[in-house]
Amino acid sequence: MSALVPPILSIDNLRVEYPLANGAIFTAVENASLVIRSGEIHALVGESGAGKTTIGNAVMGLLERPGRIAAGSIHIGGKLLDPTKGSAEGVVLGRDVGAVFQDPMTSLNPLFTVESQLTETMRSHLKLDRAAARARALSLLEAVGIPEPERRIKAYPHQLAGGQRQRVVIAAALSCDPKLVVADEPTTALDVSVQAQILKLLRDLADTRGIGILLVTHNMGVVAQIADRVTIMHRGKVVETGPTAEVLRHPKAPYAKALIGAVPRVDIRLDRFPVLGDEGKGRAAEARAALRAKAERADESSDGAPILSVENLCVDYVTSGWIPGSRGHRFRAVDGVSFSVRSGEIFGLVGESGCGKTTIANVVSGLIKPTAGRVVYRGQPVAGEGATSRVGPLRQAIQMIFQDPYSSLNGRMRIGSILAEPILFYRLAATTAEARDDVARLIEAVGIEAEAAERYPHAFSGGQRQRLSISRALGARPKLIVCDEPTSSLDVSVQAQILNLLKDLRDATGLTLLFISHDLAVVRQMCDRVAVMKSGKLVEEAASEALFEAPQHPYTKELLALVPTLERIRGETEAA
Repeated sequence: MSALVPPILSIDNLRVEYPLANGAIFTAVENASLVIRSGEIHALVGESGAGKTTIGNAVMGLLERPGRIAAGSIHIGGKLLDPTKGSAEGVVLGRDVGAVFQDPMTSLNPLFTVESQLTETMRSHLKLDRAAARARALSLLEAVGIPEPERRIKAYPHQLAGGQRQRVVIAAALSCDPKLVVADEPTTALDVSVQAQILKLLRDLADTRGIGILLVTHNMGVVAQIADRVTIMHRGKVVETGPTAEVLRHPKAPYAKALIGAVPRVDIRLDRFPVLGDEGKGRAAEARAALRAKAERADESSDGAPILSVENLCVDYVTSGWIPGSRGHRFRAVDGVSFSVRSGEIFGLVGESGCGKTTIANVVSGLIKPTAGRVVYRGQPVAGEGATSRVGPLRQAIQMIFQDPYSSLNGRMRIGSILAEPILFYRLAATTAEARDDVARLIEAVGIEAEAAERYPHAFSGGQRQRLSISRALGARPKLIVCDEPTSSLDVSVQAQILNLLKDLRDATGLTLLFISHDLAVVRQMCDRVAVMKSGKLVEEAASEALFEAPQHPYTKELLALVPTLERIRGETEAA
């Protein structure tokens, strides 16, 4: 690349500040610099709150007030971004800069169909007519792996699985052939099969169209697979940057070494997840110990009977037509699924996006009703045939950690009130003061300062919100937690702490987990048994070690083969 051709993106000594109500200044990003040239994928990694998303928002002119660019410069295609306006002359967001945001549900307008949202930008920027825009939208949906694009293009966002919504967001970002794409955790909600498709698509776009991609992610396997260069951030500062292979094989900064060492392994199983430096000590560790001590030991006098049984479960969704009285389309999301979970067990449920995992989680949690079959908790039907109302102890016993950390917290309530609600409702604290102490322990146990109780959800990053969602589920002291992608928004350092906490609670109290995830490395480290789903059916179930060492079903083998890992780089480093 000629030195005369300006880079797609150039950030030089950027500093982003947020003035606080008390007059102090919080520096979110300090002296950050990076360069992205045509056809290059530059990964920006680090723990939750490190400043990664802040840099992406600054590039797109989307910093939330009172945030401001206090120093440094940003050039897009050689054009200087005006920090007061958040834009560069002649550069249009959507046309020249594509954006893939972390949360697909809030990125899409729930009132409009996929078709209207994809075609709007193309008709505005590319001046296409309706038919040409629709044809291009269908092509994009097919390119990002949306099944039945002719049907899905007519759907609303809530009618799609989380992974499918994310694919629509990626299609929208690519709709006008931008020269720069800012992708903030683009594969967070995706299973490994779809993730592999998206990563290949991003790599092909960079190689064939010369698109520059700023990839914000916490998945080091993804970084190893497609990134040309990587920048590692910690507490708002760049600690290491360079070619991906060099940084991952021979990291120099202590934090970079610890971060790479904490990535879960899919090749072997460890007793505990590695924790960065001293992050497993101090107040967070004390708070986690207090939670373990206060939790009640589960009743194990069940004569070996499972704590949870899913029996021939079927769930149908029916979509109504536009014309009143017209026949709707019936879709079977879960088709005759059966499995059981033993008391004190961590049972994994994996499969591609849209295979029915979250639907099963919602049935178990009582959020939707099954079409056929039933769910039995400790011998008592709680969903489907013969089910009774969930009241009192039964409702408390089964809690859920939702996949989406943005919509699962009430934006109008302070964090302290959100976490105190189940404690007070189930009378787990004798006084309000005791409830406040419990809230402080819950917040500190997930690695956040107790002072966060006075803040609202919008003041936290996506990963921090997910940690608080986990705290809320733990606050009810349940016997069974349904974990729907509980760590998909978390960086590896916080992920290790949270998963170690869940393991510790299981060991100390007999807590049972139904663990739904698309991160197979986490599933291997976390789960005792694993069930694999495809297209609404259960295709394989086995002990975790047996499934990962000798998978039987072709689909399971395919999933394991697609996992992006650091094992190859680790092997080369150990051999050297």
